[in-house]
Amino acid sequence: MPEIENQVAIITGAGRMRGIGRAAALALADAGCDIVLTGTGRDPSAFPDDEKQAGWSDIESVADEVRALGRRALPLVVNVADADQVENMVKQAVSSLGRVDILVNNAAFLRGVDRVPVVDLPEELFRKVMEIKMVGTFLCSQAVARHLIDQGQGGSIVNVSSTAGRRGLANTAAYCAANFAVHGFTQSLALELATHQIRVNAVCPGLIDTERNELLKEDDRWDRQLHSIPLGHAGTADDIGQAIRFLCSPGAAYITGEYININGGSVMQ
Repeated sequence: MPEIENQVAIITGAGRMRGIGRAAALALADAGCDIVLTGTGRDPSAFPDDEKQAGWSDIESVADEVRALGRRALPLVVNVADADQVENMVKQAVSSLGRVDILVNNAAFLRGVDRVPVVDLPEELFRKVMEIKMVGTFLCSQAVARHLIDQGQGGSIVNVSSTAGRRGLANTAAYCAANFAVHGFTQSLALELATHQIRVNAVCPGLIDTERNELLKEDDRWDRQLHSIPLGHAGTADDIGQAIRFLCSPGAAYITGEYININGGSVMQ
């Protein structure tokens, strides 16, 4: 029997074909969850080439995959930094699927344009990175936590952070700041929700072979990072999806307020 049978999970930022959100959705669906998938409503003209060639349809494609696993799926276009849209997301999830038990905060700003020195980083861009990553995590967690408390049956929140939230990196100030903030938020929320048996944890991916990291392959940054990984290779979105599945499962029932490094050992370097 699947280990999280008939629970309902909300996963933000779930529409990319080679993304962590999709991997988390399929891992949790395989574990027995019905899935609410959120995305930004990307214009297909902006899809990467591999998605265009595959005829990809963002969260609709992931929803089809979830249904193929025998689970229900609800794809929703949501701006996670908009409180009204987030509240409506939870209401639609409960109305359509009956309950919510799990939240995976995966939405993040598109990588690349923010990777500049602080002296060259526009304030608007810094705010945008923080808004989607940290404010979005706050709003989604707040809305789901209120529902979980009222539901009275515990629950699990998993925040997708980064090893960039464990140590600072040059030319990455906005992203690092947002992920450091997610770590503090994770532990604070874990303490607040523990008496309700709602667990809050984070996963910290290192170098993961997703579409988000394709820019690193345009120069020597990808190879340089590979050489710093003790296991000698990049991770996959499925590596992160399986860790999220574990944190949402009964096997992690005594784990809260933690952040799990998934980086091939690079955090030790």
